[in-house]
Amino acid sequence: MKHVLVVVVLALVAAPLHGAELTRPNVLFIAVDDLRDWVGYLGGHPQAKTPTIDRLAARGVAFTRSYCQAPVCNASRAALLSGLNPSTTGIYENDADWRPILAPDKMLPVVFRKAGYFVAGAGKVYHGAGLDRDSDWDAYFHPVTLEPKPTGSSGVAGIRFAPLDCEDSELRDYEIADWTIEQLRHSHDKPFFLACGFFKPHMPWNVPKKYFDRFPLESIQLPPTHEHDLADVPPGGVALARSYGDHESMLKSGRWKEAVQAYLATINYLDMNVGRVIDALDASPYRDNTIVVLWGDHGWHLGEKDHWRKFALWEEATRSPLIWVVPGVTKPHSRCDRTVDFSGVYPTLTNLCGIETPPHVQGVSHVSLLVNPDAEWIHPAVMTYLPHNHAVRTERWRYIRYADGGEELYDHSTDRYEWTNLADTPDMASVKSGLLKYLPKDNAPRITGSPSRP
Repeated sequence: MKHVLVVVVLALVAAPLHGAELTRPNVLFIAVDDLRDWVGYLGGHPQAKTPTIDRLAARGVAFTRSYCQAPVCNASRAALLSGLNPSTTGIYENDADWRPILAPDKMLPVVFRKAGYFVAGAGKVYHGAGLDRDSDWDAYFHPVTLEPKPTGSSGVAGIRFAPLDCEDSELRDYEIADWTIEQLRHSHDKPFFLACGFFKPHMPWNVPKKYFDRFPLESIQLPPTHEHDLADVPPGGVALARSYGDHESMLKSGRWKEAVQAYLATINYLDMNVGRVIDALDASPYRDNTIVVLWGDHGWHLGEKDHWRKFALWEEATRSPLIWVVPGVTKPHSRCDRTVDFSGVYPTLTNLCGIETPPHVQGVSHVSLLVNPDAEWIHPAVMTYLPHNHAVRTERWRYIRYADGGEELYDHSTDRYEWTNLADTPDMASVKSGLLKYLPKDNAPRITGSPSRP
């Protein structure tokens, strides 16, 4: 049945090939850094302004429960682009040099090149800062813009934010969008796989002041928090939440609202650049034969569970947007509430483009959900941060198990913000046993080398 479905979908996606490569669908692959669920269509924050991302979501299937495989840039991207889970490769953190571990023929761009695609990328697709392999691409653009520095305060402790007195074009994401737009204006004699990797809203949250002005400080709403939220969290989770001391510093500074304002402003700047790229696609001859997939590499905390940044296994650190627009397959204004993780992006793209999925790929294709967002789906999302620390997310439950045996269990039907840990409740034993079976069997030793936190 699975193979029949793929054949049917391919017939819908592309016109008959007749030996002409250009009838195969193109791919516009938009990667976004540190973007949590604070986008309009996900409702993560009521003041988020993301008109372009919401417009893109309305064109196809917007996933409402989509999760990273690892809540850290390098590990998340290496997993998605290799098709291998962090617990299989040992790539858990930003300081892991994946190049000696992951052979070129495993990587998604190389698979598309071998299938006859022109493969190009810009910005942060892999982790960047030396942890890339340019030989995986036919063309790659690294931005050269030297971004302006703020003249006043640059934030609180390690949380960096400030408005800038500059033009939109003075930031590197604008340059990345420019290069991507130029690729969409070119005449291509092959189908293309075009990756556009935006850095924002990664810190520093420094964007032109006009974006801050769209979120007046006096009206900023802080994220919902619970005063004693860590009281029922096991030591493994508490250690992650307090690893940097960011929340204590933020409370002492009295600038929590300013940080939220800055993150919202930076997301709005990102949305503008996404819009520029989508508008260029719409103005190009490739509009009707290009698959668009937009994904964020992980989420971000802004004070929930006394935590900032990612590096944790809770909802805020692991949930991020996933949008698919596939001409001839997805229907406008579709929402999928099934729980997926980004391990499915690789096989979905190969399925849709008529490319054989390499046997090493561990994810399950999302094609059936693109055809019918309400289709039966038995696969939970699985997340990993460092060896033996895993989370399983179903439509109702989040279960976390740490390396020291500590557990968390949250019922999302009644506890959206994960304030009540049910792991020690006796009548939850059967729920936990049902979720335990999804934990990864592999826990590869942690790979380190080439420290980098771009």
